[in-house]
Amino acid sequence: MKRDFIHITDFSTEEINEIFELTAKMKAYVKEGKEYMPLKGVNMAMIFAKPSARTRISFETGMSQMGGHAIYLSPNDIGIGKREAVKDIARVISRYDDVIMARLFEHTHMLEMAKYATVPVINGLTDLNHPCQVMADIFTVLEHRQHLNDLKVAFIGDGNNVANSWINLAARLPMHFVLASPSGYDPDETILNNARNVGISRIDILRDPVEAVHDADVIYTDVWASMGQEEEAEQRRRDFMPFQINTELMKHAKKESLVMHCLPAHRGDEITDDVIDGPNSIVFDEAENRMHVQKAIIVKLMHG
Repeated sequence: MKRDFIHITDFSTEEINEIFELTAKMKAYVKEGKEYMPLKGVNMAMIFAKPSARTRISFETGMSQMGGHAIYLSPNDIGIGKREAVKDIARVISRYDDVIMARLFEHTHMLEMAKYATVPVINGLTDLNHPCQVMADIFTVLEHRQHLNDLKVAFIGDGNNVANSWINLAARLPMHFVLASPSGYDPDETILNNARNVGISRIDILRDPVEAVHDADVIYTDVWASMGQEEEAEQRRRDFMPFQINTELMKHAKKESLVMHCLPAHRGDEITDDVIDGPNSIVFDEAENRMHVQKAIIVKLMHG
């Protein structure tokens, strides 16, 4: 029976830990120059309604390292949900390729893709969530801390798709997750309620970034206006400027707090140069780990 990775909650806690073990092994092989090709002859179709540097490069390079092949389909190649029905594309690609990665705007399109595809579907991002990113994020935290015990994560900024995936993660791994955002920029209510009902994590929504970063092990941010929100950019900039991660805010955090950003960063908006390039930043480790974690996710879906 085929499996998809649309939300972090599609994997159990045990499976997430198995993916991290495999990620560490595969990353070590890359560093040591060892070949590990569990996906020889496997073809992946990559559907991009939203363009991205990291998503394309990490999936394409990762597939190549594992002996597989990735095919890039740009927004102009398909026009998903416009020129051609999602369910038709899903069924056609399933006849050609062994796995689908899609980076889309509408989450309903992702769900439809998974429903009609007969091969595994991986969510490379939707407006609702970004599970591959947050799997890479938490693996990076694990690398740096060597454990995930007593973890407090302070997400400073918009309750967006990345924040939603962090909240989904809090339904699988125990943590104290704090989102500090202006009023009106809260995360998805259903995702928040579901995670709280699981009851393994403490999840707080605050309006004060200084309170949020107190005792935080991880301080996380993302752009204030995502792709498709360009018309709101100026208003968002005004609303979010008090939530900038800068030297002043970092004074209220622990000395060893890890700073993360999923990139691309708008330097001088949500984060300042001295912080993203500073000693607490693990932003580029996090970016690298997208590839390693995604490789493990693909192998998990293909081979169990």
